[in-house]
Amino acid sequence: MSKTKLGLLATVSALVLSMGAAKADITIATVGPMTGPYAAFGEQMRQGASKAVEDLNAAGGVNGEKVVLEIGDDACDPKQAVAVANQLVSKDVALVAGHFCSGSSMPASEVYNEEGIIQISPASTTPQLTERGLDNVFRVCGRDDQQGELAGKYLADHYAGKRIAIVHDKQAYSKGLADETKKNLNAAGVEEVMYEAITPGEKDYSALVTKMKSENVDVLYYGGYHTELGLIVRQMRAQGMDTQAISGDAINTLEYWSITGDAGAGTLFTASPAAEKDPRNADLVKYFEAKGYKPEGYTLYTYGAIQAWAQAATKAGTTDFEPVTKELKSGDSFDTVLGSISFDSKGDVAAPGYVFYKWENGTYDYAN
Repeated sequence: MSKTKLGLLATVSALVLSMGAAKADITIATVGPMTGPYAAFGEQMRQGASKAVEDLNAAGGVNGEKVVLEIGDDACDPKQAVAVANQLVSKDVALVAGHFCSGSSMPASEVYNEEGIIQISPASTTPQLTERGLDNVFRVCGRDDQQGELAGKYLADHYAGKRIAIVHDKQAYSKGLADETKKNLNAAGVEEVMYEAITPGEKDYSALVTKMKSENVDVLYYGGYHTELGLIVRQMRAQGMDTQAISGDAINTLEYWSITGDAGAGTLFTASPAAEKDPRNADLVKYFEAKGYKPEGYTLYTYGAIQAWAQAATKAGTTDFEPVTKELKSGDSFDTVLGSISFDSKGDVAAPGYVFYKWENGTYDYAN
């Protein structure tokens, strides 16, 4: 082949490569429990992420490039979370909006950190997530030391002199929240009469319920997820107990009532402010409701996580790790469905704290 033809082929190849680079898609992911007992939360994340990507692309993408969404299923299992994280590394993702369970976010974050992938969790609340000095980790939700402080003080203020049980399911999020609540309750001079752990995923918690009944427990504080608490509440009512149930943000799904039925009435839980109630998000809420989906819980928190990353990437003019991370930690505010938010040097969000909700008539709302 002549040098002229070789040169022409090289020129054409370079042109094709440059055209491909110009049209390259940006891949991001959301990862959570798409299957398993906590799949309702995975669906919240999938719905929020899908709409965020749709809206980003409708507005021209990020720095003129189309955004493509990958969905990862960790089933809230730490080993599966690491496997998914490694799969996403091979797909060269720029952002992971996830994970949901703290026990999954922690090991997955180590993989992302090694590979220079930004992780913004909409839901993982364990303080340790952002206390390890990893540059890549952020969250748009609060922390369990904040949530436990509110819950512990509430228990001390409203149930002093009552018999309080604290129960968790041994998982990272669950035990962390229960311990933070216990710490703040005890600091206020109130001692619980029971501190117990259960095994998640079981169907029969009657042994725990019987023990609580024998201890005349007035209030149950549960660190854990809606599936187990729903069963415990049903079984308490079946044994004639009117014990008040109080829990944290993992009760933030309508699926709780589908487990408890009317037995769930009066259950209290703490969670971040409901973004779907913000009048500024009315059109977005209408979009989801027109699909027959209520954008509850972490739907808009996942949307907001992606928004913050996209705005940081736009400011940086690139999706490369270091420039985007620098923008996220600059202290500048990002205009999101969660309001105007910013991140501190650890990756924690500066945003309103936790509030109490109450279950009644098949749904929940802010507690009075």
